[in-house]
Amino acid sequence: MTKQEIFEAIVRNTREVLPELEGHTFQPTDQLANLGANSVDRAEIVMMTIEELDLKIPRVELSTAKNIGELVEVLYGKLQTA
Repeated sequence: MTKQEIFEAIVRNTREVLPELEGHTFQPTDQLANLGANSVDRAEIVMMTIEELDLKIPRVELSTAKNIGELVEVLYGKLQTA
């Protein structure tokens, strides 16, 4: 899976959890919290994405990501070592 596909999965899952962002143009620098995602929303978006990527990793390993782009990088790295 490419970084672009991971980004698209995050965007798709974010729009599912936060339908009010349907018209938003997502950027890698976007922070989920700044887009209106509370902690439960963020956890759900991350879990949905992990499941879609078929990864088995603890969410705490993703806590270093500050924005969507960094989350893509972490998930991509996990996919490469899975």
